[in-house]
Amino acid sequence: MAGNARKQVDGTAIGGVSATMMWTLRNRAIEASRPDGTFDDPLSVQLYETIDYPYENFGRPDQSHALRARAFDDEVRSFLAEHPGGTVVALGEGLQTSFWRIGDPDVRWLSVDLPDVAALRKRLLPAEPNVTTLAMSALDRAWMDHVDPSRGVMVTAEGLLMYLPAGESLKLITDCVRRFPGGRLIFDSIPKWVSRKTMKGLRLSKNYTVPSMPFHLSAAEAAALPERIPEISSAREVSLPFGRGLWGSRLLRKLADAPPLRNVRPTITLCGFAG
Repeated sequence: MAGNARKQVDGTAIGGVSATMMWTLRNRAIEASRPDGTFDDPLSVQLYETIDYPYENFGRPDQSHALRARAFDDEVRSFLAEHPGGTVVALGEGLQTSFWRIGDPDVRWLSVDLPDVAALRKRLLPAEPNVTTLAMSALDRAWMDHVDPSRGVMVTAEGLLMYLPAGESLKLITDCVRRFPGGRLIFDSIPKWVSRKTMKGLRLSKNYTVPSMPFHLSAAEAAALPERIPEISSAREVSLPFGRGLWGSRLLRKLADAPPLRNVRPTITLCGFAG
């Protein structure tokens, strides 16, 4: 690994669901370090080269997490263009480097994650006056008291909700909607069949089993959220940007967006809040 000459930071103390941040970090960093990569994220490459972790346990890398990050970034940029100086709340942020990729000098950024993850972020990432880190669970609604809604609020839940009990995920969505009228929420979700596989023990390799993902939501179910939560004024699917190889195939994208495949693949949803 290119970072062997550097002082290494032991990442193996991070376990459970939080360890999935090493999986997504590895995939983003490898894509960002490719000469033909479709993702610009030098800070993720630096983190990947600094943290000592058995990344090989996650199996072969792919583009999925880099493309997901690009999709989230695009929607956050769109929000900030409409709400200068707005607040972005990144729930369960892990080792995402979204703030630096987006590079908006006026954004107010609130990073919410468990204490061990928050401590690692503070140790490894640059201190920024516009970034506030809260060491708490996303399910602890106390983080809401730290949000300034005066210039608009966007909540991101990238790679988070699927790991929560279904009732807790829906309640968190509902509470965000009711607490931040006029705000937005972007989150990703998995289909039911993937959830079932994880509940039975889905292995990425002989050394790594994916944590259970009890919460699932298809594209059609996500689009119907305004019927379940009336305070949601809109819900639309966010498409992944095109990547390399098969990830850049417009034919495969067309097939994946048509029934029945549309509702058996992962999806990203952007919700607008009434008010």
